[in-house]
Amino acid sequence: MRGAARLGRPGRSCLPGARGLRAPPPPPLLLLLALLPLLPAPGAAAAPAPRPPELQSASAGPSVSLYLSEDEVRRLIGLDAELYYVRNDLISHYALSFSLLVPSETNFLHFTWHAKSKVEYKLGFQVDNVLAMDMPQVNISVQGEVPRTLSGYPTLRIEKNDLRSVTLLEAKGKVKDIAISRERITLKDVLQEGTFGRIFHGILIDEKDPNKEKQAFVKTVKDQASEIQVTMMLTESCKLRGLHHRNLLPITHVCIEEGEKPMVILPYMNWGNLKLFLRQCKLVEANNPQAISQQDLVHMAIQIACGMSYLARREVIHKDLAARNCVIDDTLQVKITDNALSRDLFPMDYHCLGDNENRPVRWMALESLVNNEFSSASDVWAFGVTLWELMTLGQTPYVDIDPFEMAAYLKDGYRIAQPINCPDELFAVMACCWALDPEERPKFQQLVQCLTEFHAALGAYV
Repeated sequence: MRGAARLGRPGRSCLPGARGLRAPPPPPLLLLLALLPLLPAPGAAAAPAPRPPELQSASAGPSVSLYLSEDEVRRLIGLDAELYYVRNDLISHYALSFSLLVPSETNFLHFTWHAKSKVEYKLGFQVDNVLAMDMPQVNISVQGEVPRTLSGYPTLRIEKNDLRSVTLLEAKGKVKDIAISRERITLKDVLQEGTFGRIFHGILIDEKDPNKEKQAFVKTVKDQASEIQVTMMLTESCKLRGLHHRNLLPITHVCIEEGEKPMVILPYMNWGNLKLFLRQCKLVEANNPQAISQQDLVHMAIQIACGMSYLARREVIHKDLAARNCVIDDTLQVKITDNALSRDLFPMDYHCLGDNENRPVRWMALESLVNNEFSSASDVWAFGVTLWELMTLGQTPYVDIDPFEMAAYLKDGYRIAQPINCPDELFAVMACCWALDPEERPKFQQLVQCLTEFHAALGAYV
């Protein structure tokens, strides 16, 4: 059986009967899911009496079901209904021929699926219009077995890879509700600078009282930045938008006035980027061994794990957790940020493996490198690398490994070495995060608990 679910990019009216609705163009994405044992083998016994034309099934099958749940259909098109593609081995050709018009602001689809006995599957995508949409990402491998139970197994999540599919006008439209006047921002020192991007220390004037002001980070671009680079900055800046947690730093405002370079504003953290802070500590350490303690570093790791645990509960996948995407203040409070401008500001941390996309190869889980699969479990892998960065005061992981060899290196069971002066118990936590099987990696809440206990034990010896 070959099932198909289509992702379109409709206009604003996407419900049947909407005024001015036109026949949709050919869909840009086609999901192809092959459930291998459903069709009878050639030469099998005579087929049973014909079923209605929209349904087909094998006479005695493994009870495979694949559908969009009522909650998912309601989220997508506002109808209280389930959309079954396969129900107990019965293939709904009506559902397969139905073009489900997905609103352009929707970033993922959840399919529910299960079988009573062993069923192997193969997964593939066909994108008809690569200018409209990049190849999407999924939270499962490209082949394997359909889950046997409904509970405790993740739904099949198909996530839109959105960067190329969003225009600058659309990116600005998504943040216009938090746009402010350029007059409210004063730029001071340049904190970081890349080829096309800059981060400033800025001052934000209060909207109601001009005598009140707040310090801020201001991300912006130089004159030579391309439209795609500006769009990426705005799009990636929205990764944590609307989320509230003490260890997250989402954007608060943007400036997108005509004739001005767009600016993204975030709350200020006076010790700045965590990676740069750690490297500064390493320089100071030579003259002052007490500059930063192991207990302080573990406390930073706990805070990062707390922020990531919150993201996991909200089903938000960061995909680029690293010390470079965290900030810190003078109380050693750490907050996770988005990765806007990171490729430009930390170019040595990103590599292109021949697919025209710069990726944080040395921080990525094997399934992300090989199959482009991302999940909270791949974020856990990146957390293990971030913990290693903390304990080495900002060293680069896998620095001697060719990025093109990383996948083979990891597949063969190799990992970065235990840092000098890193306790065995702490390195064991890192190693758990780097299990090849995502299911064997700890959850973020477990990491919070484990590191908190270790932090308390360190305190008992001080």
